[in-house]
Amino acid sequence: MLRFGTAGLRGPVGDGPDCMNVGVVEAATAGLAAWLRGRCLGGGVVVVGRDTRHGSEEFARAAAEVLAAEGFDVRLLPRPLPTPVLAFAVRYLDAVAGVQITASHNPPADNGYKVYVHGGSPLAAPADREIEDAIGRVSQIRRAPVHPADDALVTAYLDRVSSLPFGDRRDVRIALTPLHGVGGETAVTALHAAGFTDIHTVATQFTPNPDFPTVAFPNPEEPGATDELLALAAAVDADLAIALDPDADRCAVGVPGPDGWRMLTGDETGALLGDRILSQAPAGALVATTIVSSTLLGRIADARGFRSTRTLTGFKWLVRAGAGLVYAYEEAIGHCVDPDTVRDKDGISAAVLVADLAADLAGQGRTLSDALDDLAAEFGMHVTGQVSRRFDTVADADRVLARLRTRPPTELDGTAVAFTDLADARGPLRTDAVVFDGDGVHVTVRPSGTEPKLKCYIEVVEPVRGRDDVPAARSTARERTARLRRTLEETIA
Repeated sequence: MLRFGTAGLRGPVGDGPDCMNVGVVEAATAGLAAWLRGRCLGGGVVVVGRDTRHGSEEFARAAAEVLAAEGFDVRLLPRPLPTPVLAFAVRYLDAVAGVQITASHNPPADNGYKVYVHGGSPLAAPADREIEDAIGRVSQIRRAPVHPADDALVTAYLDRVSSLPFGDRRDVRIALTPLHGVGGETAVTALHAAGFTDIHTVATQFTPNPDFPTVAFPNPEEPGATDELLALAAAVDADLAIALDPDADRCAVGVPGPDGWRMLTGDETGALLGDRILSQAPAGALVATTIVSSTLLGRIADARGFRSTRTLTGFKWLVRAGAGLVYAYEEAIGHCVDPDTVRDKDGISAAVLVADLAADLAGQGRTLSDALDDLAAEFGMHVTGQVSRRFDTVADADRVLARLRTRPPTELDGTAVAFTDLADARGPLRTDAVVFDGDGVHVTVRPSGTEPKLKCYIEVVEPVRGRDDVPAARSTARERTARLRRTLEETIA
């Protein structure tokens, strides 16, 4: 059976209890309703939304009608919309829960059922297990008719997002793709409302299509997924390229350079947005990232007199990082730039703030790449990378991780490293992962959690003696990162 895990359900669309189908959605919703009643939240507002994947319309209708039959005040969003609109609506309406039917950037055959709890945060333990237990006790499923809501919630979301820019300049040319997902129309409308009107979209990828016909895998991080975007950006002489994942909760950023266009890493965008938001943040503000992301954001916060913290991977932890949170990001191109109203990653609001930063820099005759060089000159060159290895079974991956625990390497690429097992850690950072730290080297190895795979997250920090030293430091850091990739590929073989 599909397990009701963190965030909810996700799996292939098909028949039977191990797939996404109407029966599974009905049972999950009845269990969710019982859990909410058990927390004295019965009869409250629940928001239901969806994307355009196979089955999404039918699944959203089923979820809404089961909740209505259970006595909840259901607000069914009027059409397919980005996940951040649903997350916003839960918080905006003080709803007791929200359900978004989406599989985000999974393959076309998949769909999912994502749950937000009261306050607008993604579902987290132990609620996931409690809801799964409630699903197991469901004995009767009823449905009652529900009429879609009007556009008022969408308008409220767009009003908020369009108010986020700090600067006054808007003269920046943007190339954008939603990768066949539901973010295109909302993103363009949000950017226009914020004053950014010079927008060019990838025509072959703008209309939602559940088969994602132009990409091998609908994730902006995957090789080739942004080729059409970068080609368009070059053709129209854009200043900035934006790629959203299919449910628009992630935002990838592309920039021009001397060797052509390239996509920034999530860590590079995270540092730029974090520094930008801290420039306007109140005293005592907090920024957060994860244990597998770059350490640069923490150094920026410390230097600017603000607080920073690191959490386990996932926005269920990031948005619960602490009071005063003004920004959170994870390296997998997820950015929460407005946690007061959307307590999850939001690709559309991130796109608006990246455009705001790019326009301000353009007014100074500078670019996002120049801003990254400034950070490198101030804090050292931080370069991140990954190694991922798929195994036949989860047990095979576990055996390799066990070997690293019992016989950890004492050096990586000639650098002595200290070993830390986070499974032995105390407090909130205890998890199934191991860490290797050395001079200018930080490596975290963890299992995927959803696949038989091990992931190695690499960070190299190279000292920079001044602004003129940035290109050489970047080259050295990239070479060192490439060597570490090769070393780690052999280590986890």
